[in-house]
Amino acid sequence: MSVIANTPKPPYYAVIFTSTRTEEDDGYNEAADRMVELAQQQTGFLGIESARESIGITVSYWADLDSIKQWKANTEHIEAQKMGRQSWYDTFKIRISKVERDYGQLIDEPH
Repeated sequence: MSVIANTPKPPYYAVIFTSTRTEEDDGYNEAADRMVELAQQQTGFLGIESARESIGITVSYWADLDSIKQWKANTEHIEAQKMGRQSWYDTFKIRISKVERDYGQLIDEPH
């Protein structure tokens, strides 16, 4: 399985979450894993990619804006958002974009 999401033919949407962390852990890794698990169960979820060095960038892909709104309103996700603002993140920014074009080759695709 590739670490790059295998998204469908555009158009679809990307939610780009960029953050810097505090020193506080307080269950962060477990919550992050749970959010991925929950997102994967949401209608319209297409995939996710994430990297963390000095800043963290997580991009989740969605079929439509309605799916993104439903994910934002998920009860467990709301609690994680609250913890993020209170304990886990020094700074964060969320951007929502419509993907109109994509191209490339995933390693697990035939050449």
